[in-house]
Amino acid sequence: MRLYFSSKLKKNLFPILTISITMGFVLYFLLSNGGVQNLGQILMRLRWEWLALAIAAAGGTLLLEGFTLNLFCRHVCPWWSFGRSFSVGMTGLFYSAITPFSTGGQPMQIYSMNKMGMDTGRAGSVIAMKTLVYQVVMVLYSLLLVFTQLGFFQSHISNFSFVTVIGLLSNSAFIAAVLTFTVSERGTDRVLRFFLRLLYRMRLVRHPVRRYQRIHAQLAMFHKSAGIMGRSFKLYFVTAVLTAVQITINSLISYFIYLSFALPAESVSVVTMVAAQVFVAMVSAFVPLPGASGGAEGSFVIFFGKFFGQDIVPAMFLWRLLTYYLNIALGGFFSVWGGKRYAKHETDASPAGDGTASD
Repeated sequence: MRLYFSSKLKKNLFPILTISITMGFVLYFLLSNGGVQNLGQILMRLRWEWLALAIAAAGGTLLLEGFTLNLFCRHVCPWWSFGRSFSVGMTGLFYSAITPFSTGGQPMQIYSMNKMGMDTGRAGSVIAMKTLVYQVVMVLYSLLLVFTQLGFFQSHISNFSFVTVIGLLSNSAFIAAVLTFTVSERGTDRVLRFFLRLLYRMRLVRHPVRRYQRIHAQLAMFHKSAGIMGRSFKLYFVTAVLTAVQITINSLISYFIYLSFALPAESVSVVTMVAAQVFVAMVSAFVPLPGASGGAEGSFVIFFGKFFGQDIVPAMFLWRLLTYYLNIALGGFFSVWGGKRYAKHETDASPAGDGTASD
């Protein structure tokens, strides 16, 4: 029995450490800023109908993740089911939450899809193109909010312009490189070599060859994926719209939490709070720790401090609970359940790679 628990502990040591670190940050905020006392006061006046909407928004975000992924999956494998897609989507959220820079989510999704009956090439193309669609929509969404809410955040958030520009430029550069590589693989390769040589001479990159190999491999995956997925404008348009809806619903969670605290609704704009949430996500993406630990909590306090005032720490706690710890709990469960449920019936559905893509 002792050996059994010891092996289980070693196998799950990294997720345990990740959750412990993030919980440590949350407890620090709660205990050092009077958050526990404020949370107790808030529970006395809490409006449960708005909190229920926040929970529903968190659930809707997860369902849209599975539904959008399912559209890509069924495009290359018509026999694919929503249950598989939802399980794979939750697997991605789980491993993204427990790995630095969210690096573990996509490889584990491809692995899970392969175990469920989809060949690695098609699985990689699905994940790659879904990631690209999400990045494009997120950048366009952020640009729209920057143009409409720039004045407000510049006057209330120090260094807002710098952080926003860095975030948008890094994401835009990635998207531009992928799209260019899709159109002209040789031309993009020359540009990539040029910039890496330049950065090496400026002593900003130590190992240009190694960095080139990594970037080239990633761009090549997108190039191959575009060929497998085909040029279905309808598919990309529908998934882009669903992604925008998903981002909006997820960003409304903090607004519903605000209303559940019985704070004055007339003093805030729902668009401004959605913008704040999008900017929090953009800033958190730069934090290398699993789940953007510390960065997510800190950026939430910075961007939402004006709205929540002294209730900011309890608000951050509830927001983190619904957008991070819920993903770990449900993601871990569906990752295990889906792997067992659909791997058993892999041969009953269709041979791996039997689906065909249609333009």
